[in-house]
Amino acid sequence: MFAHLSALAGGLLTAGWAASLGCFIGPLVIWMVKKDTMPFVDDQGKEALNFNITVGIVFLALAALSVVTLGIGLIIAIPAWIIIGIAWLVLTIIAGIKANEGVAYRYPFTLRLIK
Repeated sequence: MFAHLSALAGGLLTAGWAASLGCFIGPLVIWMVKKDTMPFVDDQGKEALNFNITVGIVFLALAALSVVTLGIGLIIAIPAWIIIGIAWLVLTIIAGIKANEGVAYRYPFTLRLIK
C-alpha cells in the first residue's frame, strides 16, 4: 500500500512540476528496501514503479512535443496532461486500496520495465 501511496505523496509534494521524478522515488525506495523480505511488496512495488515511470515518460514526451512544435503542441499536451493526471490520481488511489486489502493490483496501460 505504501508503495502506491508514496507515489501519490511524491506527486502532490512536487505539485506536478517534477512528475517524472517525484512520483517514482517513493515506490523505488520502498521496493528496494522490502523486495527481498516481502514477496507482496516486491510485486506491488514493481507495479507502482512501472506505472509511475510510464506516466513520467508520457509527461516528458508531451513536453518534448510542445518544445519541438514551438508551443503548438500544447493544444494537445495540456488536455492530455489533465486527463492523464486525473487518471494517475484515481488509479493510484484504487491501487492503494486494493493493496491494503491484500489484492495484487495491475495498472492498465503500463510498460513492464522492471520485472
